[in-house]
Amino acid sequence: MAKEASKSFVLRIDSETMEAIERWAADEFRSTNGQLQWIINEALKKSGRLKKKAPASNAGDDGLD
Repeated sequence: MAKEASKSFVLRIDSETMEAIERWAADEFRSTNGQLQWIINEALKKSGRLKKKAPASNAGDDGLD
């Protein structure tokens, strides 16, 4: 499976919000970066702005049995 390319950028965020995200990440056993990615991904899915991934194909399964 090919790994998706990622982009880096600087995010300015107030300290109170950052502390809340860090606590949330710790509660979920995620890194702060992982938590931010999850939050963004969930918001994009909820708003309908994230392209849906194609379902995994069953290689070799042509449905003819």
